[in-house]
Amino acid sequence: MSTGTNIRDKYNETQHKIVSYLHTGINKGKHYFKSKYIAKDLGLSPKEVGTNMAILADMCKELSIIRWSYSNSTTWMVTPRAL
Repeated sequence: MSTGTNIRDKYNETQHKIVSYLHTGINKGKHYFKSKYIAKDLGLSPKEVGTNMAILADMCKELSIIRWSYSNSTTWMVTPRAL
């Protein structure tokens, strides 16, 4: 089974979009992401992003997702996890 198929089987469509977005950001050297900017870039609501980020923080094995701070929007620290 390919990694892409595995990701699609594990997450719902919104979570898949967010995980892909986070991977792209990490590959560009980013480690901090604000819910409102993720929402804007993906066409989602900030609340929808925040809810799914909290779920992903618990279930995502390939990324470490930590609620970092709240200042006008929740900021998340995201780093790759060693598998």
